[in-house]
Amino acid sequence: MNQHAKIAEKPSRVRIGHSACPHDCPSTCALDVELLDERTIGRVHGAKGNTYTAGVICAKVARYAERVHHPDRLMKPLVRAGTKGDGVWKEASWETALDLVAEKFIAAEEKYGSETVWPYFYAGTMGLVQRDGIERLRHAKKYSGFFGSICTNLAWTGWMVGAGRLSGADPREMAKSDCVVIWGTNAVVTQVNVMTHAVKARKERGAKIVVIDIYDNATMKQADMGLILKPGTDGALACAVMHLLFRENLADRAYLEKYSDDPQGLEEHLKTRTPEWASAITGLSVPEIEAFARLTGTTNRTFSRLGYGFARQRNGSVNMHAALSVAAVTGCWQYEGGGAFHSNSGILKLNTELLEGAKLRDPRVRYLDHSRIGPVLMGHEDALFGGPPVTAMLIQNTNPANVAPDQRLGKQGFLRADLFTCVHEQFMTDTAKLADVVLPATMFLEHDDIYKGGGNQHVTLGPKLIDPPAGPRTNHYVIEELAKRLGVADRPGFGMTQREHIDIMLEKKGLGTFDSFREQRWADLQPEFETAHFLNGFGHPDGKFRFRPDWTGQPAPNRPPKSMGLFGPVERLPEFPDHVDLIEVADAEYPFRLATSPARSYLNSSFAETPSSRAREGRPELLIHPDDAAALSIDEGARVEVGNRRGEVVLHAKFFDGIKRGVVIAEGIWPNSAHERGEGINVLTGADAPAPYGGAAVHDNKVWVRPAA
Repeated sequence: MNQHAKIAEKPSRVRIGHSACPHDCPSTCALDVELLDERTIGRVHGAKGNTYTAGVICAKVARYAERVHHPDRLMKPLVRAGTKGDGVWKEASWETALDLVAEKFIAAEEKYGSETVWPYFYAGTMGLVQRDGIERLRHAKKYSGFFGSICTNLAWTGWMVGAGRLSGADPREMAKSDCVVIWGTNAVVTQVNVMTHAVKARKERGAKIVVIDIYDNATMKQADMGLILKPGTDGALACAVMHLLFRENLADRAYLEKYSDDPQGLEEHLKTRTPEWASAITGLSVPEIEAFARLTGTTNRTFSRLGYGFARQRNGSVNMHAALSVAAVTGCWQYEGGGAFHSNSGILKLNTELLEGAKLRDPRVRYLDHSRIGPVLMGHEDALFGGPPVTAMLIQNTNPANVAPDQRLGKQGFLRADLFTCVHEQFMTDTAKLADVVLPATMFLEHDDIYKGGGNQHVTLGPKLIDPPAGPRTNHYVIEELAKRLGVADRPGFGMTQREHIDIMLEKKGLGTFDSFREQRWADLQPEFETAHFLNGFGHPDGKFRFRPDWTGQPAPNRPPKSMGLFGPVERLPEFPDHVDLIEVADAEYPFRLATSPARSYLNSSFAETPSSRAREGRPELLIHPDDAAALSIDEGARVEVGNRRGEVVLHAKFFDGIKRGVVIAEGIWPNSAHERGEGINVLTGADAPAPYGGAAVHDNKVWVRPAA
């Protein structure tokens, strides 16, 4: 069937279904979906009635029919029939495939103990039922724990050591601001709703939009003031801004006295953090730094939207804390349309105890760091935490062979003859290609789920809207069926439907049931102004903002368990906001800093399979300053080799003067197969865990660049 033709020929009466975008994005947009028949969707639209989504979604999700009805979608279980990774498969029934998975897991457990099995997942769907049910199987079987570190850790840690609570000013207040600072996120590409509210403020209030990033990206082009700094130097900029605020008496000293721990100590510390000092570190001019400082210092309604770019540098926690401290020094939290925001994840708590099998968890079972899958699979002693090798895996909702750092090490691990891997997926991803069993998965419109949007304040229902094709099954189904075969189906939380799990979460939150909530569609959980703006006190016991952070003792939403300890050079974390070179500093051998920034038409490794997204992105390219290219005798469009001690990758040069010299950028996570040698950009990224609580510093790489042979 010509599916695309069917999509184009809309029936006269198109039904509209309601859902939420499931992908790993803080916006978690509320959606209106055109339903052409019981199995077919048309265009996807943003829900106008949702005050955060406000009718606007990104183009890639608007074209979601391309994913749902893609001709290459996996439809039948596959069992490897040749050498691992060579692409030879045989079809199998669901029963046969699941029997094999259970058989291999039992055999592995008999040989090495239960910790040899490592269920591995992440945020390929943000739906709680389909994403987190794997934890119930993990705890019931005492399989190795999963420390999910790849996305949030560095940013969340930096926010928490300052504010003490993972929440902030209502992000819709950007529309009521007089100055919107978009710092560390290319919102036009990754969180389009941020721009909805920021642009509204400019149109209705004459607000200035300030964008701080490492290159002249799509968001920077919307800015009234754009600051392009060197990667990993945000803390230096923040310190110089605060220096000027104190020096020119623009700091709100009354606010600081009431709401912060040591404003005098901070002021003394900052006396040497001048704009001249920061200029040498950041690459910004002194007038640029001073202009930004004076704008924020004289605009009460300044709203800082701090993004996940802070989570991608090894000193990201320090930089986030420093940027957040600026809002405290100005006292802008006191005003509607002022303050700062990163994530509302702390206010959106749903009771997932039964869903995740929390009471089944054995605290003696080790945890493994999911960002360090390469070292884990290769048996590195510091990655295994004293337990056995990993010899069996179930992978859902993520594509580590493509997105995890230190890709060569990870692939080497997946190709081990003694490792059995089952991947439950929608497409034949780079990870699926290395598996022993591949199971076809449903998409978000084909099952029931519930979603939390950390970038806003909504819990949103995502009911099943269309029937899946005959082959794909839900994540929930796989977990339930494996539980039966592994002898734990009688444990609490198993034997329940998707809707029953959702009912429990809603009822315990006082939000009704699946059926009643379906009419409501979403719930707005934004706290009152005084709480959101910390006017009742910050989240620390004394209610004070922390300029002097407790880097090693501060609770955090994603702090590693005590058994894992602290990560990285914690002794180098500063007493006050500062610039710290915990990053991979460029040197004579590796003279360039490489960032692997998000592409507009991809979302991590998702959408890289859809024709329109691939057409818009073109090919894997390296953004390089023309003067750097000239010095290396590199022509526009030429093949270039980029490398470091982890490996090397071939891309095509694209001249771009919207970056600092010595910085190169590769946008988007392309499938490994899209690259000339079958290896993607994460060959170059490091899997070492940054201080203090880990993470994945995928924009923090020192590299050499040269014409490709």
